[in-house]
Amino acid sequence: LFKNQKYQELKQECVKDGRLFCDPTFLPENDSLFFNRLLPGKVVWKRPQDISDDPHLIVGNISNHQLIQGRLGNKSMIPAFSCLAVQESHWTKTIPNHKEQEWDPRKPEKYAGIFRFRFWHFGEWTEVVIDDLLPTINGDLVFSFSTSMNEFWNALLEKAYAKLLGCYEALDGLTITDIIMDFTGTLAEIVDMQKGRYTDLVEEKYKLFGELYKTFTKGGLICCSIESPSQEEQEVETDWGLLKGHTYTMTDIRKLRLGERLVEVFSAEKLYMVRLRNPLGRQEWSGPWSEISEEWQQLTVTDRKNLGLVMSDDGEFWMSLEDFCHNFQKLNVCRNVNNPVFGRKELESVVGCWTVDDDPLMNRSGGCYNNRDTFLQNPQYIFTVPEDGHKVIMSLQQKDLRTYRRMGRPDNYIIGFELFKVEMNRRFRLHHLYVQERAGTSTYIDTRTVFLSKYLKKGNYVLVPTMFQHGRTSEFLLRIFSEVPVQLRELTLDMPKMSCWNLARGYPKVVTQITVHSAEGLEKKYANETVNPYLVIKCGKEEVRSPVQKNTVHAIFDTQAIFYRRTTDIPIIIQVWNSRKFCDQFLGQVTLDADPSDCRDLKSLYLRKKGGPTAKVKQGHISFKVISSDDLTEL
Repeated sequence: LFKNQKYQELKQECVKDGRLFCDPTFLPENDSLFFNRLLPGKVVWKRPQDISDDPHLIVGNISNHQLIQGRLGNKSMIPAFSCLAVQESHWTKTIPNHKEQEWDPRKPEKYAGIFRFRFWHFGEWTEVVIDDLLPTINGDLVFSFSTSMNEFWNALLEKAYAKLLGCYEALDGLTITDIIMDFTGTLAEIVDMQKGRYTDLVEEKYKLFGELYKTFTKGGLICCSIESPSQEEQEVETDWGLLKGHTYTMTDIRKLRLGERLVEVFSAEKLYMVRLRNPLGRQEWSGPWSEISEEWQQLTVTDRKNLGLVMSDDGEFWMSLEDFCHNFQKLNVCRNVNNPVFGRKELESVVGCWTVDDDPLMNRSGGCYNNRDTFLQNPQYIFTVPEDGHKVIMSLQQKDLRTYRRMGRPDNYIIGFELFKVEMNRRFRLHHLYVQERAGTSTYIDTRTVFLSKYLKKGNYVLVPTMFQHGRTSEFLLRIFSEVPVQLRELTLDMPKMSCWNLARGYPKVVTQITVHSAEGLEKKYANETVNPYLVIKCGKEEVRSPVQKNTVHAIFDTQAIFYRRTTDIPIIIQVWNSRKFCDQFLGQVTLDADPSDCRDLKSLYLRKKGGPTAKVKQGHISFKVISSDDLTEL
């Protein structure tokens, strides 16, 4: 409950006293609008019944009416409202019990001028209570309003959002993905259509369609836009009737199988179609599949109904996937990631903090990757990708600082994060980056949220969230989405704990990190034999197993492992095996002392039979790098 205001109690008190609610925590005055700005006229706060003779929260279907930006406000609010209205499961959560909140002309005494809305705020659903006083100039709403002049859901929702963030000015600068995330709790991804080359690469284009279809049918929200190279070209119409710098909402997506007659008409068995909506209800697409197009005219009313090619709102139009990819340059894809009670967990999230401490081992604000001496002092989070080729979306959100401007606080910090592929058995924090592969990096920018989307190989990954500068403190929210569970957890320990069990069996004195790059020239018993090699890296009772490489005697592994050893008398053994249907075949091994004084360069050794470093040589050799240290916090 935001500011601990209880909607039902406040409403009952107002009804009992026969008065309209006036919110003492968000007063109808200029401080609720802006911190310090000249207004284009005198602001008068009015209730809906002072603006319209027949006011309603929602008139008819919530998505049927166009929304207009007023004299002031963030232009991203309108497409965000339009997106929210597409999926009933989302807007009914943001506007809870909307019928109960509605004006009832039959019972005017039950109306108390109080409303409630819910927002996903920094990882938690938060309910915000407001009164119905709205800012107007010369009788017109200052911020967003509906073309149905007696509908007020968007104006009231915008007020509740402004209250949550501190004032209306705090909405400025929010991106459309920020707003949609706050309305719905979805996880946003921005897709660069030109970078993805979806018009050139047919396979990538249909892969994109599959992702968009899955996202939409699971309750996700999608919008798209055409970049405007300059302010002068904002809202300029393209040759096909679309507006530059303008955001369109996706309201449907369909893969259609055509009947025999239509196959002959369109020379295709399937159609890949998207339906878009202009939130302003004007300037529709005029190309193929528009209402005036030849393609549309060749469909009978029955054809359209059977295929589901219908348009319910003014401003809606259909496009083929080809034209969609060709005309739009930016996609905002907001995935519905509310985890089910049963089934696979798709979303992992954790709230963390950058903190400052004089002790380097306790300091958690090391700055970006450029600060090599302090970078790994940042918080570190490890997750596991269990299978190759899965898309993982990582999102880092800082706590919005703009609400604290009155107290002299700065705008948002520049934030970002780095991703490293690490040892398959890592349990402790990274201290140096000797062999770890830098698997990805986000944009570093002073927006509220940054993200990275990548297809990752099987293995362990450490994500390091950072501020650009070191020595700053702030909270953050880290979320990771994948269709396979990734088990996100924080790395908090620098080395194994000193415990009675460790002391009894011997506390580790040496840490060894090994990377096996490849195994080459492996043995084949006969020419047509299939060899599917994999590694087993052993140290005492602990072992790490690599993924199987298919049908090769020259296998690239790049498999990493790390071991904390009581003594160098416990060797490290690297074995190569051939994966077979019934019984795996041993292909050879190498045995290493891995002493801290050993050379740390890349080495190559012949495989041997079991029995130690002097056993008989077998066919094949492995290339590897091994690093050992007496300092347990070096690696």
